[in-house]
Amino acid sequence: MDFDTAHQFLLQQTLSPAADQRETFIACLHQGKPPIPGQVTSLLLALKVIYEALKDEPVLDRTLLKALLVLIDDSGHLYRQGTTEGVIWPPLLEDDLTRLRQSARAIVTGQTE
Repeated sequence: MDFDTAHQFLLQQTLSPAADQRETFIACLHQGKPPIPGQVTSLLLALKVIYEALKDEPVLDRTLLKALLVLIDDSGHLYRQGTTEGVIWPPLLEDDLTRLRQSARAIVTGQTE
């Protein structure tokens, strides 16, 4: 996966307009459905590619930051909200969300934890 593909995939999975997002990562969580198989793995790969490409950049694009904040904040909130509403999430989803948040934070800060 190259940077442009990774960047586009991340934006599509987090910031797509409502009409286009029935199967996106965030839309699935919002609907109380687990992510589509392979979606988390693809997001983690995209985040790794983005991190490697931007780790030395002093400034990040606002749209990219918005997408990263969706992963850092909204994904956890939607997970907790679903749990409160009785959604039975896949057993490893909470760990996957932690990995996604860590990867997104690494891009924002320019360093891994």
